[in-house]
Amino acid sequence: MVEPEELPPREAWHRYLNGRRTELTEETASTYHYRLKLFAEWCEDNGIETVADLNGWVLDEYESYRAGQDVASTTLHNEMETLKNFIEYLERIEAVDDDLADRVNVPHVPRGERSRETRLSTDRALALIRHYRSTDAVHGCRRHALLETAWHTGARLGGLRALDLRDFNREEQTVEFIHRPESGTVLKNKREGERVVALNERVCETIGTYIQTDRYDVHDDHGRQPLFSSLQGRPNPNTIRVWMYLATFPCVQGECPHRYDPDSCEFRNHSKASQCPSSRAPHHVRTGSITWHCDRGVPREVTAERVNASQDVIDEYYDKAEERDRMEKRRRPHLNKLTIE
Repeated sequence: MVEPEELPPREAWHRYLNGRRTELTEETASTYHYRLKLFAEWCEDNGIETVADLNGWVLDEYESYRAGQDVASTTLHNEMETLKNFIEYLERIEAVDDDLADRVNVPHVPRGERSRETRLSTDRALALIRHYRSTDAVHGCRRHALLETAWHTGARLGGLRALDLRDFNREEQTVEFIHRPESGTVLKNKREGERVVALNERVCETIGTYIQTDRYDVHDDHGRQPLFSSLQGRPNPNTIRVWMYLATFPCVQGECPHRYDPDSCEFRNHSKASQCPSSRAPHHVRTGSITWHCDRGVPREVTAERVNASQDVIDEYYDKAEERDRMEKRRRPHLNKLTIE
């Protein structure tokens, strides 16, 4: 039997992630996989054959290497945080010194830099939605319904993919997000991510039109009917991403800001849609949506319930209102208390 300290970094990384599969969503596991893959490959390139070779100097050298790759400060922070968790696992199985995780430096990132700047802006989102609503050729198409649902609910990619036809209630004007791991769809926060989200009439009309005119009437491998369906059944996560990239092309409702010809632009190919500088992924739409909720004055607790995020996370990462706007939101409701009769 191989002793834990004899594990190569690559084998240890796979063992670590395999042990966490039940508690991580597919997307989170994929993110951790990529981050630790970078570390394992660096170890192999630098003669680190087993985890017993890891020490504070090696970990500091890796951080210096990644910092020299000109990665964003938030990226480096997240990568080192994941590495620290991995080293803590190695401590637990007695593969490394007990205090090695304490030697992993997770660089501090100022709050302003931690916020996610890449998002679908409100101006662009509303212009796109208005275009889809007012143009017969695309009104109620799958891309329209997906974008409008994502923008109105602030849902994650996994939540959008998990929706079934039965989860949309036209009469009550709601959509329900349900954790169904036994049949292939999970929510990021599992049961705690389950919620019913109210929709307004225009969003319901869009989804209803999509169901009647552009939705494939199919079942997935578990006999369920996905709301956002492909010809083969329930789309995989990457397909949902591509649909959103295509839905948010700037040339959908105006001229290309990058001066490409839409008729010959290579980005309009499904495999390259993500490379359009202005297309946005579902997470960018979620970020923009939550910002829009905040900017429109929706109470934090209401927004938190709708999008399944804590109020602190919304404040730190999503509420992009300028400081002056924040001041206005704070003080306006209280001005009547200061009136002098």
